[in-house]
Amino acid sequence: MAYVYVSAGSNMDRRKNIRSAIKALENQFGPLDLSQVYETESVGFSGHDFFNLVIGFHTKLNAHLVVEKLHEIEDSHGRKRGGSKFNDRTMDLDLLTYDNEILDQKGLVLPRDEILKYAFVLGPLAELAGEKLHPVEKKTYQQLWDAFDVASQPMKPVRF
Repeated sequence: MAYVYVSAGSNMDRRKNIRSAIKALENQFGPLDLSQVYETESVGFSGHDFFNLVIGFHTKLNAHLVVEKLHEIEDSHGRKRGGSKFNDRTMDLDLLTYDNEILDQKGLVLPRDEILKYAFVLGPLAELAGEKLHPVEKKTYQQLWDAFDVASQPMKPVRF
């Protein structure tokens, strides 16, 4: 069984959508590990602030099927596809890692590039998997987080 990490974010009816997505993921995959929830500014566009977290779980599904299930959950939360990559989201679920696999096929790149770009992905991932190695960088997620310019992308913990 593989262990995966998924980033979750919403900036539309945030609290409701995050809670509902967590429940949907739990129904689909079983017990979940959850990071702290953070409030962050929208990136790449002017929009409402996001709630973001990282979620970990075991799965028997392959990476492509996990992404398919994540898309189904997004769709059930009113996710609109198309248009700009950077826009408001009812729900955004992205597969970050699938065990230690390095993958670039059929539009799926693992580990996901956003891990190294965004505080709202790397910070919560380091909370859950700080001692694990990034399979490409060969550094732990905690080492990567310690070296990250946190001031450039502030995050505020949210009581959830």
